[in-house]
Amino acid sequence: MALPHRDRYDSLNLLYDISRELVSALDLSIVLPRVLSRSLEIVEAGAASIIILNENGEPEDAAIIIDGKVHEDSVERLKSTLEEGLAGWVVQNRQSALVPDTSRDNRWVKRGYDSGKQQGPKSSLCAPLIARDQLVGVITFTHQETNHYNQEHLDLVQAIADQAAIAALNAQLYQASQRHANVMAILAETAADITSTLKLDEVFSRILQSTASALQAEAVLLGLIDKGTDDIVLEAVLGENSPRQVGHRLKIGDGIAGWVVEQGETAIVPDVAADDRFKVDSDITQNYPVLASAAAPISAKGEIVGVLQAVNPKDGFSQEDILLLKGISGLAGTAIQHARLFNEVQQAHARYRQLFEDSIDLIFISDWDGQILEANREAIELSRYSREDLQAMKIFHFVMVDWNVVGIDFKALRAGQRFTYESYLQPKGAASFPVEVHVHPVSIENQTGLQWIIRDTTELKKLEQIREDLTSMIYHDLRSPLANVVSGLDLIRSIVPAEYEIESIIQIGERSLNRVQRLVSSLLDTSRLQAGQKIVTKTPVVFQTLAAEAVETIRPAADASNFVIKINQPEEPLTVMVDTDMIRRVMINLLENALKFSPVGRQIEITIHQDGQEIFFAVKDEGRGISEEDQKNVFERFMRADGTAAKTKGLGLGLAFCKLAVEGHGGKIWVDSQLDNGSTFTFKLPTNQ
Repeated sequence: MALPHRDRYDSLNLLYDISRELVSALDLSIVLPRVLSRSLEIVEAGAASIIILNENGEPEDAAIIIDGKVHEDSVERLKSTLEEGLAGWVVQNRQSALVPDTSRDNRWVKRGYDSGKQQGPKSSLCAPLIARDQLVGVITFTHQETNHYNQEHLDLVQAIADQAAIAALNAQLYQASQRHANVMAILAETAADITSTLKLDEVFSRILQSTASALQAEAVLLGLIDKGTDDIVLEAVLGENSPRQVGHRLKIGDGIAGWVVEQGETAIVPDVAADDRFKVDSDITQNYPVLASAAAPISAKGEIVGVLQAVNPKDGFSQEDILLLKGISGLAGTAIQHARLFNEVQQAHARYRQLFEDSIDLIFISDWDGQILEANREAIELSRYSREDLQAMKIFHFVMVDWNVVGIDFKALRAGQRFTYESYLQPKGAASFPVEVHVHPVSIENQTGLQWIIRDTTELKKLEQIREDLTSMIYHDLRSPLANVVSGLDLIRSIVPAEYEIESIIQIGERSLNRVQRLVSSLLDTSRLQAGQKIVTKTPVVFQTLAAEAVETIRPAADASNFVIKINQPEEPLTVMVDTDMIRRVMINLLENALKFSPVGRQIEITIHQDGQEIFFAVKDEGRGISEEDQKNVFERFMRADGTAAKTKGLGLGLAFCKLAVEGHGGKIWVDSQLDNGSTFTFKLPTNQ
């Protein structure tokens, strides 16, 4: 049956009215019944329905009019028509359908909500709502008579559907923007709340409260990954009834929370009983019914550090809830990371403060002008100034600063170097006392300054003085008896007849005496050189002659152990101005050390040469060598290389004397060595003295 002319005119007016109403519509629940009511007049339908689909193809809004009456619960009523029936076919095929007789079309399925008039055969029109190639719904009209509708009716319905599709899509976009704005507003409020504290327990609490409020969840759980065990440890829970308690551990991959951490994806589970990821042992405790659950990974700096899980929402989870959970979990990662860093800084500060206060040394913190900013208990006690007094003073007001070391205005310290020097500290109302000062730049709470560690060396100085006095006494008390023993040996040689053959015994005694005399002289010279006395007894001598005398001195010991001594030296004499006895003793010490620390029967190689205005003397052995660490201290007094004490005897003073003697002549001494590959001790002296 074709539309009459008047009906066509009314149809155009209807389309115009519908278009105007739909374009201005943003709330489909209001406009859809109006559209159906206006359309029923022209299409002459006894019943009509319209279903709006979301992006997942699920009904989100609908309207039904039967015999002029709008029915409630439209979405639930019409949901089954999308699974079977004419509307489902139209949606699946995305094309309109004209059914002249519903009793003869398999696509038509009777519904329980049809009125008595609607139970028998009738005709029907159904058209998809498509906008921008997106299916957004379906509209259906029915008439109580069969064969009532024709193609013109279908074209009219399709035109109505096209207008409704555009309106539905616009409304969906508007609703999505409203949801997005709502989500952003909630997240902004959540971010302000979460980030308003840096205490980790408060951060946990605010994350849980924000999640519970936004999602209307019965319980919220927050777990973090334990990097030591790779377990998820429950750090905080919210809700009188909670599936798990704080401290519970969960393996990554177990349960919904474990799956989220493993996959790095959000999980929304409306019905946990129907989800394979749900595990009773992992997700719930006994007697706790979990119906629905949602979980999102917590990330910090691109790394997953935990999981945020909401359980049993009041009205189920919506798309808005998913966005909120993702947003809160993202905020949680940053907030937790900041709180952890703050906690670590606080702990480090507390540890530093404890070490600072408990140190037995005096510690001061100053700015770059020397103004005291902080002082520990020991500094206050020994300086006899109060903390307030010290903070009004500068470091050089009571500690003598060696400006030659640190540089004027601490210039040398600005390069980040550390310096140590000896000084004196002047306490308030008391005598000054010697100290050792260690100073270096520090950065505390983003401010740079200087840390002064000052060690009281009063007792150490007393011990050194006692040792020096004892040493000096030994020097002088040994020299006179030794001279008497030497005179006695000479007297014995002169009065004992040659046939008694005691010359070899006398020579052994003389060599031993000479060695003791060298040791005493070296000890005395060491003490004098350390005290800053200059070498004044210098005479010109041929360097090769000194070396030959040194070799002859150690020759008996070398021959006794089958050592081979090789000498590399120029033929022309090399003359140098030195204290001959002192430099000879330096050579003898180096040669004796080579014998001590080399296996018997090996070679000791001596090399003498001149380079410009410097003469070089080197002794190379085939011993066990010296480690790099020991080489740094080998010329210090009483220092010996590790592992040598069990094989050799001595005080460790020989190389210290060598260093002082060579440097006292304006020269330099050093060692080149590798473990298990021997050592070479070399010193050089200037020839232009």
